[in-house]
Amino acid sequence: MLSPTSTDVVKATLPAIGAAIGDITPLFYRKMFDAHPELERDLFNRGNQKAGDQPRALAASIATYATVLVTPDAPAPLDLLRRIGHKHASLGIKPEEYEIVHTHLFAAIVEVLGDAVTPEVAAAWDEVYWLMANDLITLEKELYAEAEVTPETVWRDVVVTERRQESPDTVSFTVAAPDGSPLATAKPGQYVSVAVRLPDGARQIRQYSLTRAAAGQWAFSVKAIAASVAEDGTEIPEGEVSNFLHRTVFEGDTLTTSVPFGDLVLDDSDDPLLLVSAGIGSTPILGMLNYLSHTGSNRRVTVLHADRSLARHAHRQQLSALVATLPDATLHRWYEELGERGAAADVRAGRVDLAGVEIQGGARAYLCGPLPFMQAVRSDLVDRGVAADRIHYEVFGPDKWVAAN
Repeated sequence: MLSPTSTDVVKATLPAIGAAIGDITPLFYRKMFDAHPELERDLFNRGNQKAGDQPRALAASIATYATVLVTPDAPAPLDLLRRIGHKHASLGIKPEEYEIVHTHLFAAIVEVLGDAVTPEVAAAWDEVYWLMANDLITLEKELYAEAEVTPETVWRDVVVTERRQESPDTVSFTVAAPDGSPLATAKPGQYVSVAVRLPDGARQIRQYSLTRAAAGQWAFSVKAIAASVAEDGTEIPEGEVSNFLHRTVFEGDTLTTSVPFGDLVLDDSDDPLLLVSAGIGSTPILGMLNYLSHTGSNRRVTVLHADRSLARHAHRQQLSALVATLPDATLHRWYEELGERGAAADVRAGRVDLAGVEIQGGARAYLCGPLPFMQAVRSDLVDRGVAADRIHYEVFGPDKWVAAN
C-alpha cells in the first residue's frame, strides 16, 4: 500500500503527471536508449518505438496503477500486472533492469515538469514506481519458478520441421527440439517469444501465439506486416521480424524461442465458451480449440471469426475442422468481402453481428483481434448479459486497450 503521505501527494499531482506523461515516456525511452543502446537494439521492439505504441502503453500503465493506489476500495490491477509480467518473463527480464528504468524515467519526469517536482513529489512517485516494480518482480519470479527457468535460461533453440503457407500473408511454423526431446508444456492460449538476429546485427524479439502444443512440437503463425501510414500521417515501417521470418526461415533452420508464457489461458471449468477472433487473432483461439479437441471436451463452444475475405482467412480449414471434432460446438464466420460466393449456413457477409448468435448463460468469452473489434464485441457481450469479469482478451503488442480507457 502507498503510505498516507505519498497518497496525498499523488492524489494532488496525478492530474499534472497524467497530463504530462505522454511527453514523459517518449523522453524516458530516448534517455534510456542513449545510455543503453543495446536495449533498443536487442530487447525492445523497435517497430513499436517508432509507431509510439510502447510509450503510450507505458504511460497508460503507470497512470492506471497510480490511480488504483489512491482510489479507495479500488481492485488491485491484477490483469494489467499479469499481462506485463508474462511479457517480461518471455523476454527474460531481470530484477536489476528495473533500476535502469527508474533512473531514466525519473530524469524524464524532472526534465518535463521542472520545479514542480519537489522532493516530496519525487519521493511520492518514487514510491509508486517501486510498488509497481516490486509487484512485477515478485510476479515474474513466480512465473520463472513455475516454468522451471531463470531469466538466463528462458531461451532455447528449436528446429523448424514444417513451414506452411496459410494465406497470402501468413505462414505457419512447426518447431521441435533439435534432439527430439520434449518441449516445455504450454497452456492453451499462451505464446512464445521468438528472437532473431537481423541483417543490421540487432536482436529483435516478437511474441507469437501457439496454435498447437503437443507431441513434442509447437506451432505458431506469423503474419507479414507491410509498411503503412497511420491516420495522423505517421509512417509505420514494415514488420522487421515478421518479414524476416517470411523471407528467410524454412524447414531445417534453427530458431531461438522462449518457453511459453501468456495470461490469456483457457479456464478448466465446464462453463460454455464463446471464442471470438478477427484476422490473425485466431491463433490463440486455435490453440484453445486444439486443446479442447485433444482432451475430448464436451463443453458447449461457440466460435465466431471475422476476416477480410475467404482467401485471406489464415487457418480457415483448420478452424472448421477443429470445430467439427467437438460434440457441442458451433462456428459462425463473417467476411467483409464475400464476393459472388454468397452466404452459407455458417458464413455471412459484413462484420460480426451478435444479434443472431445464441449466447449461453454463464458463458466465458475469449477475444483476440484488432482493438476496435474487441472493444465493440465486449460492449455487445456486456449488453447481452455476459459479466465483464468473464470476458478475457489478448492484445498483440503493447496493451493499447489500457491506453484507450
